Amino acid sequence: MNDVKRLIFKVEGLKKSYGSIDALNIKKLDIHPGTIYAVVGPPGSGKTTLLDLLSGSKKPSSGSLIFENNPYQTNWLGKIIKHEEIFYNYGYEDFGSRLPIGTIINKLYGKKSNILMKRHFGRPRFKHLWNRSIASLTKGELHWVGMVLALESDPRVLLIDEYGTHLTNEMEQDFRSQLRRMNRTLGTTIIVSSPNESLVKNFASVIIFLDNGHISKIRSRSSRSNRPGKTGHRRRRKNSSNRRTRNHKPKQQDRG
Repeated sequence: MNDVKRLIFKVEGLKKSYGSIDALNIKKLDIHPGTIYAVVGPPGSGKTTLLDLLSGSKKPSSGSLIFENNPYQTNWLGKIIKHEEIFYNYGYEDFGSRLPIGTIINKLYGKKSNILMKRHFGRPRFKHLWNRSIASLTKGELHWVGMVLALESDPRVLLIDEYGTHLTNEMEQDFRSQLRRMNRTLGTTIIVSSPNESLVKNFASVIIFLDNGHISKIRSRSSRSNRPGKTGHRRRRKNSSNRRTRNHKPKQQDRG
């Protein structure tokens, strides 16, 4: 199938309900590969629910959700079998909150951890985080470390909930530039959610506006500063085979 017509996600009649309340009700949504999307809406609009469903973290109440021409499968317990090529937010929960960040990265990436330390933690602003435990990090620092793990996991699809929340301007600008590079060089499809349109309007190629669980409008930028990345053969990083960080996300109190 032609890359232009090929879809990474195809959504039809997707609904997620809690009792009599519909948290999400999307009639149709097509997500194209190699594109940066932003899902924008106020708290309670369904942003997190949409990303939960796309990642396979939650099962839809009804409707069709297709990932690369294949519907999501369930195991014998009725739970969604998650795709390894989809990374949803963070990935450090399995290691406990008392371990230093450097120790976690060493466990995940082995010899490659030295490269990661220089790449992300070499600057004075972030150097001190290497020896800090997860429990001691601020929300902004925790968010930034999680984003670093997402970048280094080299996924085909990267989903980031509450993008930019609690980050300093320096952290957000640094991460945004790395996401753009990831999209352009590897062709990664990126979907972020944010309550703040101004934070993503010059970053995302397509903005999906949610209101009370429904898509109110979709806006694409005709002249894009970040053109969609490659959708054919992708250059994979060496030694990025450890996938333990995939599809994990921290507990959140405020979910959109």
